[in-house]
Amino acid sequence: MVTIKFCRMVQTIYQLNIILEELFRLKIISGHIKVLREFLYILTKYRQLTWEMAKREITEKYAGQVLGTFWAVLHPLFLMSVYIFIFVFVFKIKIGGTKGMPLDYTTYLLSGLIPWLTIQESMSKASVAIVSNANLVKQVVFPIEILPIKGVISSLLTQGVFLLILIIYVVLSQHSIPLTYGLIPLIILLQFFFIIGISYILASVGAYFRDIKDIIQVITVIGVYLMPIFYLPEQVPSGFQQLLYFNPFSHLIWCYQDTLYYGYFAHPWSWLIFIILSHVIFTIGYKLFGRLKIMFGNVL
Repeated sequence: MVTIKFCRMVQTIYQLNIILEELFRLKIISGHIKVLREFLYILTKYRQLTWEMAKREITEKYAGQVLGTFWAVLHPLFLMSVYIFIFVFVFKIKIGGTKGMPLDYTTYLLSGLIPWLTIQESMSKASVAIVSNANLVKQVVFPIEILPIKGVISSLLTQGVFLLILIIYVVLSQHSIPLTYGLIPLIILLQFFFIIGISYILASVGAYFRDIKDIIQVITVIGVYLMPIFYLPEQVPSGFQQLLYFNPFSHLIWCYQDTLYYGYFAHPWSWLIFIILSHVIFTIGYKLFGRLKIMFGNVL
């Protein structure tokens, strides 16, 4: 067992080195530094305001309720419990216990479902980020760039709780955790920039096209079934498997599954694709928001 884990660790380091070499060769890391600096400047300058608004977004949503902010955790917890009950106990899907699939099906399901619920919530909030804060947008001195950010941060806070629950579950069921759990901060950082980019795009479009919130609701409902969260890619008919690889969210799910379930880089190219994708989406989203924000006050 120790030898297998050591070999996987060596394989993981080797594959990570290949990914980094490709990134430097494609000049992905060194590109668009100006956009990143501007974003980090805003995030640093208004960090206290952003943090307070993120906390308020959670507390105000459940204000006056008996359980209060606990519903921020209870809602997705109930949803995940339903999925686990249906697929584990009703459909009796069983995987794991093999060299290629080391952990149980519950861990496989949660390793993909947890990040998707965060994306789902972030996209829903971003689609109305400008419209629902019209009074703030019309204030000249208010930094409207933080409106999409606060929604992402509040969603990631909930994700952090569920990742902790998953880690505890894996420790109790397996009596150890894979070494790849050390990559959790990295994948969360990539996810953060990816969601921020999407949020800026949705917030910008949502200010002009109000129907975007309803479109996002439909996408988020059916989207969970269009990614390898409940099933393995090999279980999809060959004619439809390519759709998984063209879905950008699938690569995020595979990165999380590599980190939380497989314990090694089972999808090394998904890491390369997602690192590039998160950078590109962030840059496009930030630039689009910057160009359209000057007209937000006129369309609200």
